[in-house]
Amino acid sequence: MPLLTPLRFSWRRLPAAGVPVKNLGLRTVASGASSPSGASPKAFNIFDRDLKRKQKNWAARQPEPMKFDYLKEEVGSRIADRVYDIARDFRLALDVGCGRGYVAEHLNKKNALETEIPTVSVLADEEFLPFRENTFDLVVSSLSLHWVNDLPRALEQIHYVLKPDGVFIGAMFGGDTLFELRCSLQLAETEREGGFSPHVSPFTAVNDLGHLLGRAGFNTLTVDTDEIQVNYPGMFELMEDLQGMGESNCAWNRKALLHRDTMLAAAAVYQEMYRNEDGSVPATYQIYYMIGWKYHDSQARPAERGSATVSFGELGKINDLMSQGKKSQ
Repeated sequence: MPLLTPLRFSWRRLPAAGVPVKNLGLRTVASGASSPSGASPKAFNIFDRDLKRKQKNWAARQPEPMKFDYLKEEVGSRIADRVYDIARDFRLALDVGCGRGYVAEHLNKKNALETEIPTVSVLADEEFLPFRENTFDLVVSSLSLHWVNDLPRALEQIHYVLKPDGVFIGAMFGGDTLFELRCSLQLAETEREGGFSPHVSPFTAVNDLGHLLGRAGFNTLTVDTDEIQVNYPGMFELMEDLQGMGESNCAWNRKALLHRDTMLAAAAVYQEMYRNEDGSVPATYQIYYMIGWKYHDSQARPAERGSATVSFGELGKINDLMSQGKKSQ
């Protein structure tokens, strides 16, 4: 079973008080950038990151914050399963956007050594990882990167801090997440107010994700999708849980408020279009899972183009030869 010493990674930029910075190999920013001003152009400024920090802090201060953790715990478990599918020891791992440690808690449960994995928490920004090049054997990230303004840069940062032959295993919300809520709000707002504004965060398309991972330098890529459907008593309970998760929309172009009658109309549309037989309504969370490796000479590589010694026509005869061999037996 893999051995890990994860560094949990929360989402502001300064290291937590009391963390021995020099022992963690911290640096200013990665990928050769000297300051946040090296970030991508303003076109990438989709989300109000300061508002997202406030939303997450508000959610963390609620009397029973863990009652909203069901989705993040489930995805954290699936990330942990993927870690343990790799037959290798990981001596040092980084969890980007760890929250309350949803991946680490499941790694602890699966740990054959029955000892809790030691962790150190560092407050930083996903787009400016404060670690040196080639530091970690493993980087994981569960349901954090969908709030990053510059996802290409964040993936480059993750690639930078991985050691050669290190692996990144991540999960983020996909483009069909909460399509029921999005459609209900749009229909109600169009009918009541003559137009609609975005109320659900924009998400990355799955066909873009492989390209972004490859552009960041990862190879041997795996990208797959999954859907988790959760049933709620109604639309307002869903929105309450999203707020409790710290997952409320923080896009700059969001509409701050919706009229009360528009919200009531949206709840009615949601019930009419999507309700289950028991009167509850479903909410679909689409999850993209991604795995990418940092290049190392020891990794298997595809043969050079044109180096094949057998033609496709000859390969097509294999089944005939095998069937003839079985008959002769």
